[in-house]
Amino acid sequence: HPPTHPSIHPSIHPPIHLSIIYIFAFLVVCLLQSAPKTNKMKVKVLSRNPDDYVRETKLDIQRVPRNYDPTLHPFEVSREYTRALNATKLERVFAKPFLASLDGHRDGVNCMAKHTKSLSTLLSGSCDGEVKVWNLTKHECVRTLQAHEGFVRGMVVRYCGTSFFTVGDDKTIKQWKMETPGYGEKEEPINTILGKTVFTGLDHHQKDGVFATCGQQVDIWDEQRSSPIRSFTWGVDSFTSVRFNPVETELLGSCASDRSIILYDMRESAPLKKVIMTMRSNTLCWNPMEAYYFTCSNEDYNLYTYDMRYLDRPLTVHMDHVSAVLDVDYSPTGKEFVSASFDKTIRIFAKDGGHSREVYHTKRMQHVICIKWSADNKYILSGSDEMNIRLWKANAAEKLGVLAPRERKAVHYSQKLKEKFQHHPQIRRISHHRHLPKSIYHQAKELRVMKEARRRKERNVRKHSKPGTVPVVSEKEKHVVNVVQ
Repeated sequence: HPPTHPSIHPSIHPPIHLSIIYIFAFLVVCLLQSAPKTNKMKVKVLSRNPDDYVRETKLDIQRVPRNYDPTLHPFEVSREYTRALNATKLERVFAKPFLASLDGHRDGVNCMAKHTKSLSTLLSGSCDGEVKVWNLTKHECVRTLQAHEGFVRGMVVRYCGTSFFTVGDDKTIKQWKMETPGYGEKEEPINTILGKTVFTGLDHHQKDGVFATCGQQVDIWDEQRSSPIRSFTWGVDSFTSVRFNPVETELLGSCASDRSIILYDMRESAPLKKVIMTMRSNTLCWNPMEAYYFTCSNEDYNLYTYDMRYLDRPLTVHMDHVSAVLDVDYSPTGKEFVSASFDKTIRIFAKDGGHSREVYHTKRMQHVICIKWSADNKYILSGSDEMNIRLWKANAAEKLGVLAPRERKAVHYSQKLKEKFQHHPQIRRISHHRHLPKSIYHQAKELRVMKEARRRKERNVRKHSKPGTVPVVSEKEKHVVNVVQ
């Protein structure tokens, strides 16, 4: 309202309500300045990168985002257990190890040799002196030659793969070309050495033109000479097997008829040492990855893995066979080996496992004389009495052929799940169960009863004897009689 008195001008004395507004504004400013400073509010904006969820082509698999926080997946273990159980059951469903039978021999297969350069080539020698060369890819015999009169006792392919050697009951060592002779050419050996006694085993050096034979003694031969460059004897009637060490190539081992295993160094003039066991060993095989270890097959139904530095006791006793073990061969990885037995079965053992992980048998297969593990770690070859060579898968449930990437990932995932839950009772029972022929099942049961009776008798004798007079002898020490340097 305009002032009523003419002496009062509005510019000199403002109205009262304006003063109140100014005071209020001043107080508000003061309060704001004195108030504590707070953080500015952040606004989260949804940001999506199409590369994370859009397929490049319509043939690709849809990408699914996953949060791996275990608190969000409380039933993960139970789901994985179910998957592991199903994977174990499917493994037993798909376990079909037998692949092919190579027939053509007219007598029992006595020995076999792997080609050092070709995976698909196998050589076999029979009890009638016949040698056959096989193409494993086509499952057919590509060459047959009459090598000896009587048994072919041993055969080995030269390290370069150009020729192979055979020994037989006719006291000869013969070297043959690996190539098939041309049209009109005679099948004749490159070289023939006539020995004084029957040879029972043969092996070739890994790098040099040197080979070893065994019979009444262990002989080291140079390919260019007709007489041995070195001979080893240690008061033994005869030897059954000789093998070069594939790692320390100057070392070799042999099994003798006096129940001993003898080790040699080619650079020495005398044998190194020997271990005498309770029963005779038939063959031995060196671990291709660990130079000091070898495994021998024994007449007492077991196999023994030794460290050559400590022969007073074996590292592992491998049990499960119910008759004499006749041959053994390592896988190229050195983690497993396969054994052939007189009980008509083949068993696969881990190098440090006391019991076999797999057993193979057929109704027709008789005593298995020789066994080989292929150089690609996928197949096992067995030669038996009834004139057949059989081809088996090393992993019974493995799918052969090319696997799609998704398929390979699924196989690896299943394998890891089975390893994770392998000790759960249900999974362990399914994965370890094997159907056995009735005769082998009953023999194994009888052996268990006999072993338990022996243990019980020892316990009773110890209980009723003066303390300390009947010591506890471990299973490993029972089978070693003596070690001679």
